Amino acid sequence: MAADSKKTEFKQRVRYWAGKLDITIVWLGVRPMRNKWASCSTAGHLNFSDELPGLKPELWDYVIVHELLHFSVPNHGKLWKSLMRAHLGEYEVQEGELRRIAGNQAPQHTRFD
Repeated sequence: MAADSKKTEFKQRVRYWAGKLDITIVWLGVRPMRNKWASCSTAGHLNFSDELPGLKPELWDYVIVHELLHFSVPNHGKLWKSLMRAHLGEYEVQEGELRRIAGNQAPQHTRFD
């Protein structure tokens, strides 16, 4: 699949999850990011690494849900972990895979948000 169509598919997946989680996205970007997979702001702005559309959709979901939950839960505490588990099940599997990928691309993507 061409890069542009993967990027479009990825953005559609972000919008799907935003709707499911009742999150309003003001701005959505997919761009080069050197040190993390994604970031979000309290103003409703989301940025995702342009490398994500090239990964498998299960990893997309992890990063997307991770960021969207930060609109209501700003940390990675018990509530955030509980919500991640409720939406993705054993999310640690995807988290570990992303960490392995990041390790293979060091120094890029050392953080998730």
